[in-house]
Amino acid sequence: MQSNRGRDTRPELALRSAVHALGLRYQVSKRPIPTVRRTADLVFTRARLAVFLDGCFWHVCPEHFTVSKTNAEYWATKAKQNPARDRQTDRLLQEAGWAVLRVWEHENPREAAARVRQLYDSRIGERSQKRT
Repeated sequence: MQSNRGRDTRPELALRSAVHALGLRYQVSKRPIPTVRRTADLVFTRARLAVFLDGCFWHVCPEHFTVSKTNAEYWATKAKQNPARDRQTDRLLQEAGWAVLRVWEHENPREAAARVRQLYDSRIGERSQKRT
């Protein structure tokens, strides 16, 4: 498990590159709410948008998840806990006024970046309308 990177994985770098190419700037691997121990992969503070890039194994992708053959009981329990924690994270952030976008590691980075851009633009538009 030590060889599994916590950040800067190939899918994460591809997503960050695609988002950056669209002209968006973000913070990497940051807690959107400092008092809540949940770290988003990309954080857009002005838009209050948190983007999570979920690994297929760790977050139980409906298309690609496979049960581990070694230590199966441990990983089965872990597989149940992670999605529940993801939903709790989404709820905590949404209650604090943040938008949450989850991207699977197998998704096309350009398509995912387009979704990020669309949500970012809608959030910035909402915030500017509230001020007037």
